[in-house]
Amino acid sequence: MTVDEYLISILKKYEVNNAGAKAAGNLIYPIIKKWGGDSLLSAEFSGSLAKGTAVSIGSDADIFLSLSSSVNETLESIYDTLYNALTSAGYIARKQNVSIGVTSNGYSIDLVPGRRISQYGNDHSLYVRKLQSWKKADVKKHIAFVQDSNRLNEIRLLKIWRQLHNLEFPSFFLEMAVIDALAYARYGELENNFLKCLNFLKDNIKTVNYTDPANTNNCISDLCTATEKSAIANQAYNSLSQRNWESVVW
Repeated sequence: MTVDEYLISILKKYEVNNAGAKAAGNLIYPIIKKWGGDSLLSAEFSGSLAKGTAVSIGSDADIFLSLSSSVNETLESIYDTLYNALTSAGYIARKQNVSIGVTSNGYSIDLVPGRRISQYGNDHSLYVRKLQSWKKADVKKHIAFVQDSNRLNEIRLLKIWRQLHNLEFPSFFLEMAVIDALAYARYGELENNFLKCLNFLKDNIKTVNYTDPANTNNCISDLCTATEKSAIANQAYNSLSQRNWESVVW
């Protein structure tokens, strides 16, 4: 078995059952609809599932909840009332940074509530729990940015690597790093491209800066602390030092 064949087998091992994840998300919809009422404009699958970068050992599905710009509640209140609605319905909800996580039918689902900034367009305000603040986001631009990169397999491999080595590495930051690392690399060469990504993380992750393509005021690389970036760089170094791929991803 070649290295590329081994890496393809790893991708297959951690494939997400998209139909199952979406069905699990749909089970929550009646609660979401009751919570949002007439102010709920849409509840759409987003994140890694929509981008094509989902792996079975990460979050299975993100659902973006778009609320009308006419909603007067604070973003924190929107976030908290969603959490309360889920717990009242019997779910064990987890407050995360911009999302609330639940498990539905065995799948991990992250719900991201946002209020549209104006009556038109896709810009939304999201509550950022860690900072007790907010940020502007355009989820559809994020999806298109990753989908158009043609680096989905490499991104999925790095997400598997991240999960196996217990690294704190937010997905969009990881996706931007992979796209940057492979800016001039050939398509389809999994081994070479994975090595390029690990070398890039080893040498650059502590200092690289990425601006959100949908919001120039949002620095994506700030999503990781200096300690978390050091852990990523150290693990990349350790993985590059391994004699066999089974010690890198398995």
